Amino acid sequence: MNKAPALYPIGRPGAPWGEAERAEWLSRQTRQRSYESEVVTVIERLRSRFDVEEYGRLDYGPDSYPLMAIRSRDWRNDLPVVLVTGGVHGYETSGVHGALQFVDQHAAAYAGRVNLLVAPCVSPWAYERIHRWNANAVDPNRSFREGSLAQESAALMRLVAPVCDRAVMHIDLHETTDTDETEFRPALAARDGKPFEPGGIPDGFYLVDDSENPQPEFQQAMIEAVERVTHIAPADDSGEIFGSPVVARGVIQYPLKQLGLCASVTNAPYKTTTEVYPDSPRATPEQCNTAQATAVCGAIDYALAHQ
Repeated sequence: MNKAPALYPIGRPGAPWGEAERAEWLSRQTRQRSYESEVVTVIERLRSRFDVEEYGRLDYGPDSYPLMAIRSRDWRNDLPVVLVTGGVHGYETSGVHGALQFVDQHAAAYAGRVNLLVAPCVSPWAYERIHRWNANAVDPNRSFREGSLAQESAALMRLVAPVCDRAVMHIDLHETTDTDETEFRPALAARDGKPFEPGGIPDGFYLVDDSENPQPEFQQAMIEAVERVTHIAPADDSGEIFGSPVVARGVIQYPLKQLGLCASVTNAPYKTTTEVYPDSPRATPEQCNTAQATAVCGAIDYALAHQ
């Protein structure tokens, strides 16, 4: 793993960013891939089998992005709702393409059993720039709260609001990458005027449970499903993964609602955040996408069996 930079190139140590620093950061961001060709066109091909809707539009200067959601065509009010989200952090590629792979390859198996609602790319501006933040240097995955400063988060909350109390499961698909340590955590420290404290990147798949409503059996059902596809991250020498205590094999916990995380956006009893490690020499991009899709299937299967 590359060493993190000693000093982030924007801002002054100990001083939070102001408008000038945020503008400088924004000026350094460049489009590196196409949301339209890599995501929207895939969603459009699913219209023959699913209902597709634009639930909002993201506008940053000259750039405008439709926010797309996919629903079960056989939506029934008597069925439980399952929510799948990906691309809350746009740079976490397998979250987006794993969600789309699930819809394409597995969603039909749940027809008539659940109502599926899938938002595969919550942050398309960041997807194109392979970044964690939105154009305002705000992390959408710390912004799922009332009065959100992130357009991406506010739009998803509006989409989900009508089914918030009917959802039985929400799985939010993420990655932990080497660039978390070399770029994104140093940038966060610089933005907030705090010292950067180097850490380690776990090699493998892991899950984040809700410390305020832990569901250990639910989490382990996904771990057992995913380990047939890719390896599970071990605890480090301190018994932690990414700075949090490991509470079970491949599982840590965060207070989801307190932190404003996407997985807190419904009142579903079963919630989780996946974390795939795409930089592992033991995993391919295809494995990462499949791990995400497999986790979704494992999560739905468990929720249906225990609702």
